[in-house]
Amino acid sequence: PPPPPPPPPPKPPPKEEVVLTEEDYKAMYTESAKKAGYGAAAMLGVGLVSPTAAFSNMFTTFALSGVIGYQVVWGVAHSLHSPLMAVTNAVSGMTAVGGMYTMGGGLVPSTLSETLGFTATAISAVNITGGFLVTKKMLDMFKRPTDPPEFYELYAYPTAGFIGGFGLINLGFPQAASIAATASALGCIGGIAGLASQSTARMGLVSGMSGVSIGIAATIGSLSWPASTYVQLAAALGGGGFAGYEIAKRVDPTSLPQTVAAFHSLVGLAAVFSAAADYLEHAAHSPEMLDGVRLTSIALASVIGGVTTTGSVIAFGKLNGNLSSAPLQLEQRDQINMAAGAGTVAMMGLLMTMGHSHPAAGMVALAGMGVLSGGLGLHMTASIGGADMPVVITVLNSYSGWALCAEGFMLDKPILTTVGALIGSSGAILTHIMCVAMNRDIGSVLFKPLKTNEGGSCEVKSYAPHTETSADALAERLLSAKSVVVVPGYGLAVAKAQYAVAEIASKLRARGVKAQFAIHPVAGRMPGQLNVLLAEAGVPYDIVLEMEEINDELPETDVVLVIGASDTVNSDAEDDPGSAIAGMPVIRVWEAGNVCVLKRSMGSVGYAGCDNPVFYNENTDMLLGDAKKTLDAIKAKLDD
Repeated sequence: PPPPPPPPPPKPPPKEEVVLTEEDYKAMYTESAKKAGYGAAAMLGVGLVSPTAAFSNMFTTFALSGVIGYQVVWGVAHSLHSPLMAVTNAVSGMTAVGGMYTMGGGLVPSTLSETLGFTATAISAVNITGGFLVTKKMLDMFKRPTDPPEFYELYAYPTAGFIGGFGLINLGFPQAASIAATASALGCIGGIAGLASQSTARMGLVSGMSGVSIGIAATIGSLSWPASTYVQLAAALGGGGFAGYEIAKRVDPTSLPQTVAAFHSLVGLAAVFSAAADYLEHAAHSPEMLDGVRLTSIALASVIGGVTTTGSVIAFGKLNGNLSSAPLQLEQRDQINMAAGAGTVAMMGLLMTMGHSHPAAGMVALAGMGVLSGGLGLHMTASIGGADMPVVITVLNSYSGWALCAEGFMLDKPILTTVGALIGSSGAILTHIMCVAMNRDIGSVLFKPLKTNEGGSCEVKSYAPHTETSADALAERLLSAKSVVVVPGYGLAVAKAQYAVAEIASKLRARGVKAQFAIHPVAGRMPGQLNVLLAEAGVPYDIVLEMEEINDELPETDVVLVIGASDTVNSDAEDDPGSAIAGMPVIRVWEAGNVCVLKRSMGSVGYAGCDNPVFYNENTDMLLGDAKKTLDAIKAKLDD
């Protein structure tokens, strides 16, 4: 007979509670004071190099908007992180403003810069319409039958009244446009702030839609075009808006991550086109306006936009299954990234030093920045595995905001800087949340990515044989339990089993069983995806708990039902310091009385490539096969 498998590694002793001394507290305050000192020095540095009063004013707008964005985004409920990314997608469509300022030529564009401006405006409109419609679809899923009636359509009247009034007074009051831009910024801020709770989320959507509408109207009011160019603008906004509507109609919670990635690519491309169009327009007609601030802003918008565009396209391909989720592992990966980064910086330097006086050199620099930054975004994202895609999505979300900020400095338009800072802060904070949930820092995600299960990154271990159960036996166990917690993973989305598990939970609750759901912050392919998936199936959001809320309840839970999750419930994260996911916060399902795992087969592992010792525990039963068919069988048994 074969020798028995080796015993599992011993669990580390419980951590002793650390008692902080006065010196420890002093060290904490000292570190914080140092950071404050660095910030103060940076502000003084900006004061030293600020070239104009306009730049200083714009920097003030940027700094204040960043602080507001930081405070507002931290207040967004975790369950609404997917709607947050969708609404920032829509608001980032304000890149249309940059495109509109370079449009012209009458019914059709007549120059390259005008063509780029038209294209930037049209693809931005795709984001605006598509982003807001996707957000509405998601928020509507969270509605409960007991919620009071809502009449948010009534807010269309004050918004239309404001835009109409602005159109009248703008004819004789030149400052009306700047006040309208302020109203637009307030609306966009409210759009994110409203996502702090389910009760205000749809009001936030209305606020964001009003803000973007007013911002577009304010931009149109500041233009002086022949009538034929307004027809061209209507075609750009209308055509792009229609395309966005058609795309959003087809989006469901399962395809949400790749849709968000695709929208990010459009924002980046719009920023690149707007920057190039602005440079071409001024190089041809008013080169004296190509000062250091404008050229630097053009360079930043081009580079950040280029990285965002190609990075988002690769992320889309990985999430949509068009590309392998395994990371691209070229031998000279780091050297390639450094060479592309150095070349990009060199092209930026060329534009900023010679772009005002040598248009040909400026064109070479723009082309070089586009190719090199695009190649950098493509290679860096391709080198990141599927396990880290939730973080990549949030990073790209942040990039799109900073590209919009650069456009604001380029055009001296505070509304773009404000909105860009909001989006940049949103993506940065979501990135931080994802990294904390994975016990990783952003540097390791971007430059030392985890291998996926296609590459294998975890030590192969031997475990005792697993125990299998049946749908009938599991149904009986659920009925005899007093408390049940369902822990879904991305496998639930793949199996499209959300409706079946929602009905099971409803039947259990009707029989007096305390049935709840627990969601890990990085479950799914983007923040909050599984919250939306469960909401689509009618699961009340007040029984869907976060990891921190559920872990303390698990020792008193009778049955935990794990559906399509592995890494997020892997005990090696706590027990094995050598594991690829060591230190990652997980849902401690093994502490429950009984664990039942629905899984397609025992041969598959999570994205990190690690097998899960929980699957082999004495209190764990495996139910293998298609999750939807299994849950349908359990549901039928509960009906007997």
